[in-house]
Amino acid sequence: MYLEHFGLKEFPFTITPDTQFFFPSDTSQEALNTILVAARTGEGFIKITGEVGTGKSMLCRKLMGMLASDFVVAYVPNPYLDTDTLFREIAHELGAPVQTEDSRHQVLRAITERLMAIHLEGKRALVCLDEAQAMPIETMESLRLLTNMETEKRKLLQVIIFGQPELEDKLNHPSIRQLKQRIAFHYCLKPLVRDEVDYYIQHRLAMAGHAGKRLFTPMALRLLRWRTHCVPRLVNILAHKALLSAYGKGRQEVTFWDVKAAADDTTSTQQVSSQLQLVFLLTLLAASVVWLLMDKGILP
Repeated sequence: MYLEHFGLKEFPFTITPDTQFFFPSDTSQEALNTILVAARTGEGFIKITGEVGTGKSMLCRKLMGMLASDFVVAYVPNPYLDTDTLFREIAHELGAPVQTEDSRHQVLRAITERLMAIHLEGKRALVCLDEAQAMPIETMESLRLLTNMETEKRKLLQVIIFGQPELEDKLNHPSIRQLKQRIAFHYCLKPLVRDEVDYYIQHRLAMAGHAGKRLFTPMALRLLRWRTHCVPRLVNILAHKALLSAYGKGRQEVTFWDVKAAADDTTSTQQVSSQLQLVFLLTLLAASVVWLLMDKGILP
């Protein structure tokens, strides 16, 4: 579509969690540092929460890439599973030999033997569970039992759970209070801060091969920040659509109107009333007039 038009090698604003595009914002870098420290000190349970679109899956993939040499990592992207299915999935991810007809006891023994083998290799075993808010409570409690496997010195298995804020409500259930007590480290991902959005866009464009002048005008960036509340996934969606809009008009830069058209076409960013949109537009126009007058020396 617009790749050649804007001098890009690939699409910069896909919503697939490609770690090549990982942006070390203050919140994502602090979360990553927290997980790395917790994982390397052998903590049993680590929890990362955040609203939809704040980058939990991207953080999870980035973490797995960074731990690859020291850890054997099991990744479960959809933990909406019963206990037996989850155990089999973890066994498969860790490389434990299990058969379809094996009982739960046999699966757990295979996992234990594999964990001991990993330990003897001088490595650690880690399970990353994405979208953990979808996990049934009974399965959560069973997962806690896996972390009971340990030597005299350390846990044989560590678990990192990534989930939306609803995960907190689930962890408050009385039946899994023991699991909640075992969560030694916790971090809550936040959206980008206002000043990071511009750097975020420039970073993704550069990773996609752009080497020219800035594509988004200042007014386009202001509207983008406002309509997305600086949530990375929404920034990606609107930036992609805005580039399409500019390309369709044959322009080499993305304007306020391109972002507005993109936002108006995106259901999740249509929560702002028409009256507020008008106020925001008039404010931007007034600021632009003042800037122009100052630039020409008419205003001090």
